[in-house]
Amino acid sequence: MPLYKNDLEAITSAVRRFVDERLIPAEAHVAEADAIDPAIVEGMRDLGLFGLSVPEEFGGLGLTMEEEVLVMFELGRASPAFRSLAATNVGIGSQGISIDGTPDQKTKYLPRIATGELIGSFALTEPNVGSDAGAVQTRARREGDVYVLNGTKRFITNAPRAGVFTVMARTDAGKPGASGVSAFIVEAGTPGLSIGKPEVKMGQKGSHVADVIFDECRVPAENIIGGIEGRGFHTAMKVLDRGRLGIAAACTGFAERILDESVDYAAGRKQFGKAIAEYQLIQAMIADSRTEALASRAMVLETARAKDAGRDVGIEASCCKLFASEMVGRVADRNVQIHGGAGYIADYPAERHYRDVRLYRIYEGTSEIQRLKIGRDTIRARAR
Repeated sequence: MPLYKNDLEAITSAVRRFVDERLIPAEAHVAEADAIDPAIVEGMRDLGLFGLSVPEEFGGLGLTMEEEVLVMFELGRASPAFRSLAATNVGIGSQGISIDGTPDQKTKYLPRIATGELIGSFALTEPNVGSDAGAVQTRARREGDVYVLNGTKRFITNAPRAGVFTVMARTDAGKPGASGVSAFIVEAGTPGLSIGKPEVKMGQKGSHVADVIFDECRVPAENIIGGIEGRGFHTAMKVLDRGRLGIAAACTGFAERILDESVDYAAGRKQFGKAIAEYQLIQAMIADSRTEALASRAMVLETARAKDAGRDVGIEASCCKLFASEMVGRVADRNVQIHGGAGYIADYPAERHYRDVRLYRIYEGTSEIQRLKIGRDTIRARAR
């Protein structure tokens, strides 16, 4: 059930204060240490940020899609590492269970995901499987009342600290493509599951990704999501639609933050006797960033409202993710340009923002995959 307006305003205001007072001041330390202070994680739990989308009956806030993106606009203003930690629980880490899980699966896992006691992680990508999600090679063979998983997942966000994984594995080797893939709930610590060394990344320090390896990993048959084989790909696609809107909202919030920093720097930096903000070419860059950020906000809100109304928004969610992720890259690039030489120096946030936003155009569907999906599905819809 949607929150009352005053409740939503209280949540977004509290998140904005938390971002301004706790998260933004900690960004440089997080980037240097490649770790988020446990006290900050506890503060995120206290705000309910791990359970935004989990239904109220399971201890979450049960936000609608529109309400969720309004919160993500605020949380997204901080370093993407903070969003990444919470958003796997809000989106891809919990939604497979929330959308398609059995009643027992929901009761067992969602309350602990909502509080942040369990960090959820989504294990789809493999060493030879990225954009072609239907080509999953990880195998799951049935042996009585368990499935035995073998394979490796690659670049899995939050893998080193996850308590539960949503894992895509092929249960029917005789069915090519997506139809033979099933989704499993696999708990950390299950014998046969191991985590590789965290990767050293270009940006988004503090958010850790690593391989997840399954070697004769025995998972109870009751942990197949929904209790039915062959539905994993469809679960993944539904999860990714919501996740792409969340990412688009975070990109929008970060772009608005970067724009503010561009304006502040331009107003204070003087060249040839006046602030560079007075030069029309600087104003043009600021105008482009303002226009694109506004367009992104409007797209995300409109699509979120359509999803809440029950419409299929697969195309629109991809449009939002494509536009917002590309947009925030352009805004970050202009910010570096406005800063001039200072923008290339690590002492200034502009340099870190530029590196951090680059990943948004890659994960949960690259820009190229979004374009293919949008074009293909638009043509199919027209042909009906």
